[in-house]
Amino acid sequence: MTKKNYFSWVNKRLGFFTLLIVLMWLKNMLAYTLDFHLSLENALQHFILIINPIATTLLLLSVGLYVRRKKPAYITMMVIYFIMTTLLFSNAVYYREFTDFITINTMLGAGKVASGLGESAIKLFRPYDILYWIDFILLVFALATKRIKMDETPVRARMAFAFTTLSVMIFSGNLFLAESDRPELLTRTFSRDYLVKYLGINAFTAYDGVQTYKTTQVRAQASATDMDEVAEYVKGHYAKPNDQYFGLAKGRNVIYIHLESTQQFLIDYKLKDENGVEHEVMPFINSLYHSNSTFSFSNFFHQVKAGKTSDSETLFENSLFGLNQGALFTQLGGKNTFEAAPNILKQTQGYTSAVFHGNSGTFWNRNETYKHLGYDYFFDASYYNVTEDNSFQYGLNDKPFFQQSVKYLEHLQQPFYTKFIAVSNHYPYSQLSGDETGFPLAQTKDETINSYFSTANYMDTAVHEFFDYLKQSGLYDNSIIILYGDHYGISNARNKELAQLLGKDRDTWSNFDNAQVQRVPYMIHIPGMTQGKIIDTYGGQVDALPTLLHLLGVDTQNYIQLGQDLLSPDHKQLVAFRDGDFVTPNYTYYGGVLYDNKTGEEITEPSEELKKQIDADKDAVSDQLATSDKINNGDLLRFYTKSGLKAINPDDYNYLKNTDRIEKIEKELGDKSTSVYSKHNHTSTTDKYQTKSYQELHPKETSSSSSNENK
Repeated sequence: MTKKNYFSWVNKRLGFFTLLIVLMWLKNMLAYTLDFHLSLENALQHFILIINPIATTLLLLSVGLYVRRKKPAYITMMVIYFIMTTLLFSNAVYYREFTDFITINTMLGAGKVASGLGESAIKLFRPYDILYWIDFILLVFALATKRIKMDETPVRARMAFAFTTLSVMIFSGNLFLAESDRPELLTRTFSRDYLVKYLGINAFTAYDGVQTYKTTQVRAQASATDMDEVAEYVKGHYAKPNDQYFGLAKGRNVIYIHLESTQQFLIDYKLKDENGVEHEVMPFINSLYHSNSTFSFSNFFHQVKAGKTSDSETLFENSLFGLNQGALFTQLGGKNTFEAAPNILKQTQGYTSAVFHGNSGTFWNRNETYKHLGYDYFFDASYYNVTEDNSFQYGLNDKPFFQQSVKYLEHLQQPFYTKFIAVSNHYPYSQLSGDETGFPLAQTKDETINSYFSTANYMDTAVHEFFDYLKQSGLYDNSIIILYGDHYGISNARNKELAQLLGKDRDTWSNFDNAQVQRVPYMIHIPGMTQGKIIDTYGGQVDALPTLLHLLGVDTQNYIQLGQDLLSPDHKQLVAFRDGDFVTPNYTYYGGVLYDNKTGEEITEPSEELKKQIDADKDAVSDQLATSDKINNGDLLRFYTKSGLKAINPDDYNYLKNTDRIEKIEKELGDKSTSVYSKHNHTSTTDKYQTKSYQELHPKETSSSSSNENK
């Protein structure tokens, strides 16, 4: 066979079509390998990554097969091929600078992106970038010189339709595998990285386009009149501050510590090992909970839905709920106007703000959302030394996370508003290894539940070490430190196995019990204060912001907040869940069933008075959730001016060179700098941070365990 005959298949339309598919697949593999840093955790994810460009490439290029005339058919395929190449290459270059993918909104603001890159744009190109384009150039040349001949014979419509159908089938299979590895991929939209990893660039862009269109339509229909209705609701819902506590922490630094997946039942919990010996799971956090320097809330519930951790951030930062479907951070976070805590404190009290998180900045779209919330700095995984040994799929383990964070914290100007997002106590709770192992596992049939307590213990030790640093560095006494659980750690589907550990019977476990374990820790620790106590008031995450602001001496009357100060005598103890269920001190409405809190039994024949009360509570919950949805979906805060806050321009925020910026500010301020580093005569405080492994802290326990194993 001659060389000419060997390549003769390219001269057929289907042959040329196949060649384009193969070349496009190779370019996607090039981008996945050299440009996109998509962490792959198992063999299935590798397989999905390999197949995910095929379906959309096949679907888009098959359009050219429906064109019967020769030149228009080839031109159609080449134009589509050029657009796909441009999209892939643009994302590769963009990712090198921003570690993110291009959204429709980014495309619409392409001028801003280009101006933001400036002279550095040329530095983003790589020598191997020619591989993205060389094939297109050669194909155009080959077609123009007839080295590849255009086939006169059109592809039959039935055959063209078969390829389109095949593409749909492949995509369906791709999506099935993706959902099996990452459930609710499209409804929760964790991260753009995830969408590209599972579905590819083309599918991600199409999905983002649909979401952008939906959002734009709702926003376009909103008006200032809608905002007036919201303002009227908020005015009637406002709870005035408690004079006894208002301004109690005025001027102090704010330090939020995010207790990942931590539920209230872990407070004071002691786990029995196989020998019946009790082990306190969170001894340090328990000590804070009972401290007279802490306002601890025993009936505080999470109110998240699909956005989970990001929903809790929405609630804490804005006193607004997340969305009923999907995550506000990913769908609206990079578009909406907010009146968030960091911006309020910056404009009214002169606070600096920062978030610390040892995971990718694109997860939950934080790198864009935080700009709209007004955070001055965001220290994501790129600022940490993250290795296979000190991290897992959700980021840096808690001990190295807190330890590595202080080198940035010490340079922030005071007062500051900061949030530390710890992640080690995250599903699947099996990430501890080496010297950090040793805390006993629970004895149930569910491995997830069994290891939940050990990661919680690890988190507790990490928080203890961080507190010790705060004391040694001098930050402790001038701070208000808030610890909170973001959402459940054990899902309702596993709760029957959890029942035995909580002194319950799995056979009688009900939805009432499911509702009660949605409590999460919420502790406001104010060093030096002696008025602290355990408070039984019922409340939720939406109430956190007004509570904090009133403690800082900031009245919330003119802000659009849907929660109420938990310390206020006017606080209404009605806690709404995102799906419309709710809980009060007397009864619980969950899964469409009403329960008596005292007995845990279903109320089958409520009195007329109780019926009226339940109906009123249902209406109140519905109004609160509907008001939140109006604000978020319509971006109504863009119409609101009564707060006196200046509008945020997200283009003023850039999280790429945080270290340079904070150190530059220190130098410019000179003797007026209020950072810890400056207060210590320009000497670092990082050596004041001390950390020890579990086995170093419990040598007798671990050696005893080893001896028993040897026996």
